[in-house]
Amino acid sequence: MEYYATQRSVLRIKPHLRRNQKRCRHCRIFFLTEPSNINRHDLRCPFGCSESHRRREASERSSAYYRTTHGLEKKRVLNQRRYLLSYNQSFEPEAEAKGEVLPEVIGVEPIIEHVRMVTSLIEGRFVSLDEIKVMFRKKERQHSIGHRRMIDYIVGQLNKDPP
Repeated sequence: MEYYATQRSVLRIKPHLRRNQKRCRHCRIFFLTEPSNINRHDLRCPFGCSESHRRREASERSSAYYRTTHGLEKKRVLNQRRYLLSYNQSFEPEAEAKGEVLPEVIGVEPIIEHVRMVTSLIEGRFVSLDEIKVMFRKKERQHSIGHRRMIDYIVGQLNKDPP
């Protein structure tokens, strides 16, 4: 509910962003999208639906390809290469020490990219990923309660909402 309350307040302040509000095709929640997607009605939300759809479609494409004759041949070659590589590494323990490890591809999480895009829309300017990461770091910081004794803190919490 907090998500929708925040979204409504943003749309009340910035009514021109109503055009950017779309409903997820899968889970049916509302979210803000890029201005280039205003006329689309087949969008999925960036909270997991689009990523799961992308993975499912990629898996179907891959399995369909490997059922063709060309795909079967290629898969046979790939499996043979993998077998020979593992066979050779079992006899050459220094292969790892040579640094023959593939580099990891580090990407941006879709939700962080979505926050960057929505922040850019709300502020009316381009907001970089570095600014978003700084914003998240500030938000994550928690203030300590070290200035008061623990009992004073507990009594204060209890007196906040008396029965």
